[in-house]
Amino acid sequence: MLFLIVINSTYLGFSHYIKNTQEVPRIGGEYIEGMVGQPRFINPVLSQTNDIDSDLSSIIYSSLLRLDSKGNLVNDLAENYEISENKLEYIFRIKENVKWHDGEKFTVDDIIYTIQVIQNPEYGSVLRANWTGIRTEKIDDYTIKFILKNAYSPFLNNLTFGILPKHLWELIKINNFLNAEYNLRPIGMGPYKFSQFAKEKDGKISFIEFIINDEYYSQKPHLEKLVFRFFQKEEDAISAFNRKEIKGINYLSPKNKEKIADYENSIIYQLQIPRYFAIFFNQTKNIALSDKKVRLALAHAIDKNKLIEKILKGEGSPSNSPIPSQLLGHNPDIKTYDYAIEHAQNTLDAAEWIDSDKDGIREKENVKIEFTIVTYDQPELLEIAKMIQKMWKEIGVSVEIKNVQTNDLRDNYIKPREYEALLFAEILNYDPDPFAFWHSSQKKETGLNLSLYDNSEVDTLLEETRSETDKEIKAEKYRKFQELVIEDIPAIFLYSPKYLYLHSKSIQGTELENIIIPSDRFNGIENWYMKTKRVWK
Repeated sequence: MLFLIVINSTYLGFSHYIKNTQEVPRIGGEYIEGMVGQPRFINPVLSQTNDIDSDLSSIIYSSLLRLDSKGNLVNDLAENYEISENKLEYIFRIKENVKWHDGEKFTVDDIIYTIQVIQNPEYGSVLRANWTGIRTEKIDDYTIKFILKNAYSPFLNNLTFGILPKHLWELIKINNFLNAEYNLRPIGMGPYKFSQFAKEKDGKISFIEFIINDEYYSQKPHLEKLVFRFFQKEEDAISAFNRKEIKGINYLSPKNKEKIADYENSIIYQLQIPRYFAIFFNQTKNIALSDKKVRLALAHAIDKNKLIEKILKGEGSPSNSPIPSQLLGHNPDIKTYDYAIEHAQNTLDAAEWIDSDKDGIREKENVKIEFTIVTYDQPELLEIAKMIQKMWKEIGVSVEIKNVQTNDLRDNYIKPREYEALLFAEILNYDPDPFAFWHSSQKKETGLNLSLYDNSEVDTLLEETRSETDKEIKAEKYRKFQELVIEDIPAIFLYSPKYLYLHSKSIQGTELENIIIPSDRFNGIENWYMKTKRVWK
């Protein structure tokens, strides 16, 4: 009888405990993510051309404003801000008593220093286009004023850049900036701080480890440690995931979804980000490509739906414009160059590009239609390039493919514009502001005008949209901008893929809805957790 009383009391006590408590996250556990590639610049002013650099920088560095897990712009280091009536002055008050990972205090001087680095062309930051002509004024250690020459409606989005610690970086000369140790041993203010990394015998980094920043100025994260392991091939990362050696993969190719062994205990986010892939033509490097009729034929010879079906397994949509469909000002009625192989052949015939020597390659005045497509070393892009190569061969065009490492692509091809054609991606914001990609001032190596496009009417439209605050007027200017670019065919827009992000269900608290770039998946990482505890309601 006593035994039954004890059992009953225990049960009632446990039931009361469960009923009156709730499960909440607690600190503990480590998240290990596999990444395909190598880090080089964990530096927010240099990281934009390498997804891995951008991912890691977003965790280490803080900004005045940031996007939350739902894609909303919220305060980060900013306490509050005011905007003048004429939209030319922005005054920001920043949080006090914020510390860098090395214990030094953060002040307005760090913001001003970082902007000066971005604005100086010798540092080579691709963010420079968004900061040309903008002045900063220090009001006090915790108040800064931004002064614009002209109203620039997307300006607040520019304030999501990571801030560098002046007390460390100002000691490094410009010619040593790229090789500074802080590019791989970063010092920031973010929720996690650098702990260690390891290198293989060949010099490649095998992993990098971050730990909780105990001095973080906002909500302290729950995960105790973040470890990022680097793989040469996606298949190697998948094998490690299936062996439960890692808990996530930064990007999963659509064709490899079926290779995930424990599918039931995994989460695959299928995220639509404002990104498109295109083939950008450098007409200054190839006579044939300077002929608009040739570019027109090349556009009509690509079956975009086949690319999406065969390579992306349906995880994407055709792209026909420099502004993706979900963004402000997208023109749904834009001219499209649909797949029409006979029309492509007839176009070249009419322009007198003929295969007169019967070698399978069309020529005109001793110039053959042959060129090289450069892209970065990713299996998916290589397959896309090979399929396009085959399609173009059908109309008498010879194409060589050169795939190179991301760092090599940036330094030796994109910056000096040493390519005839480039298969590459561009990412825009919700207010697209395509100035950096299509304005003629961005043809130089620090800009991202990859087609070296030059159209004075487009320049005017892009300048006007930057200062326009009326969304309807801005959208109309964007639509006109698209019409002009499409008509000139400086590039062939191919597709907008979905971004597939994989992690184990053991990682909880990940709420990903709207992201702009892959690194935005870490927005709200302080809410991720693996361990829980019960607390009284």
